[in-house]
Amino acid sequence: MLSINDLEPGTLIELDGIPYQVLEVAHQHIGRGGSSIQTKIKHLKTGQVLSRNFKPADQFPEADVEKKPLKFLYHHREDFVFVEPNKPQNRLTVKEKTIGDNEKWLKPNTEITGVFFNNELLTFILPIKMDFEVTEAPPGIQGDRSSAGTKSAKIETEAVVQVPLFINIGDIIRINTTTGEYAERVKKA
Repeated sequence: MLSINDLEPGTLIELDGIPYQVLEVAHQHIGRGGSSIQTKIKHLKTGQVLSRNFKPADQFPEADVEKKPLKFLYHHREDFVFVEPNKPQNRLTVKEKTIGDNEKWLKPNTEITGVFFNNELLTFILPIKMDFEVTEAPPGIQGDRSSAGTKSAKIETEAVVQVPLFINIGDIIRINTTTGEYAERVKKA
């Protein structure tokens, strides 16, 4: 059983038989009253985000989830096809609503970790940093400014990210998939 002190972003808990992922945790202490925590939790089946307050006496079972490595193959319309790396004959087709915002970071042959609850894929965990090729980027124009400038660039998965002015078409850049921010240039075109 987990107490409120064990909750941190990324923790998987079970409430009323439903798995949730903790997104945010804020500890609160109000005067002479007891402490509590305010959380944002994500329903892993529907993707709905809820705000919940918990008291020190609250305890939660850790969600009994299974994590398996998966490899993304391709997507066609609303279907995303994955395989188990060691057993390519085991294909898994997932609908777009399960993928959510992570769609913009999926490119063929990407290794991810699938999170299963009762043999049903609920969500998946991407690598924290991934490399992408820049497919569209306007020229960077230098000028008078007090801080470094940025511009919008499109990467190979059609996602648009903010990058420094020196990034050009054909460069390979590293993106933080949790924040969607540029991390570094890996290879110059």
